[in-house]
Amino acid sequence: MYGTEQIISGTIIAGPELEPIEGYICVKNGTITEIGEERNGSANIVAPCFVNAHTHLGDSVCKDPRMGEVSGFRVERDLDSLVKPPDGLKHRILQETPYKKLIESIRRSLLDMIETGTYAFADFREGGVVGAAALNKALEGMELDSLVLGRPTQPELPLPIVLNEVKRVLLHSDGLGMSGANDLEFERLKEIASCTRKHKKIFAIHAGEKNRSDIEKALSLDPDILIHLTKAEKKDLDEIAEAGIPVVICPRSNFMTGVGMAPIAEMLEAGIRVAAGTDNVMLNSVNMFSEMEFMSKVFSIDDRQVFKICTLNGSFVMGLDSAGSIEKGNKANLMILNGNSNNLSGIKNPINGIVRRARPDDILSVLHT
Repeated sequence: MYGTEQIISGTIIAGPELEPIEGYICVKNGTITEIGEERNGSANIVAPCFVNAHTHLGDSVCKDPRMGEVSGFRVERDLDSLVKPPDGLKHRILQETPYKKLIESIRRSLLDMIETGTYAFADFREGGVVGAAALNKALEGMELDSLVLGRPTQPELPLPIVLNEVKRVLLHSDGLGMSGANDLEFERLKEIASCTRKHKKIFAIHAGEKNRSDIEKALSLDPDILIHLTKAEKKDLDEIAEAGIPVVICPRSNFMTGVGMAPIAEMLEAGIRVAAGTDNVMLNSVNMFSEMEFMSKVFSIDDRQVFKICTLNGSFVMGLDSAGSIEKGNKANLMILNGNSNNLSGIKNPINGIVRRARPDDILSVLHT
């Protein structure tokens, strides 16, 4: 509550290295004013909230697509038929969805984010100006930080028409989020990227999801954010690291679409800042607990690093450096977990416990400023 001081006790997952300390946090006017160590006997675990660094919230209108014919234990999947513009399943559904229903569906996913401990997200918003406006409308009154990355509706039209639409989209968004460097004539894509930079907005793009044939093209566009990099090789990762471009991975989504798994350990070893997102809502919920558990159990990555990928690194990607970690002077975006729940009772290491087994029902409360 603004104007009053709150004192929150428990095991604090504090600082940029997410070190657990037993103690307390003082919060006043939405800012952390003090962090102290003391034995207090509280079973609460106080942790940074999540950042969902890559979503497609328009997909909230279709949460149970038919994924193909089941053959034994294998599901045959075709990524292009699901998500490639302009004729993929999601695009056909979005074209047929009434504006009011789109807003309501997106709003449901935003509420789900809040209830599951997420305080910020970055969305690739299809549908041009109308699509960006739908997300902005759904966000009204929501306690969420957002990065809205729009895109033109028909980028294959004559270039002057496309660039005029891009300029209108940029008025209603934080930048552009393009589907991939192979999905559009490349010289045209370069003009779109250049227009975005001239307007001092963010340019993000999918790359290396099905194969690595579009990675070099994507890098030549000097993007601010790259998504997926499932098929990236060491030379790609070294170049991305040298350019200082952050990468957002989507492990559950990549598993569902059958494109393979991003080389997360190699990305981290190369020095790339890696964040995570839940990607298409039609394939996965926006629950970042599920993303963490999947990542921890599938990849050989330290649990603290997994938690950082899903929290602090996402804050960096979104430009929210003063909001990510629990430090004096930072904004207070905290989730308070019940360390005495039937699920978490008995854990010895709070980081391991949160990453491997915590669930939304372990949340006692969320503080977002």
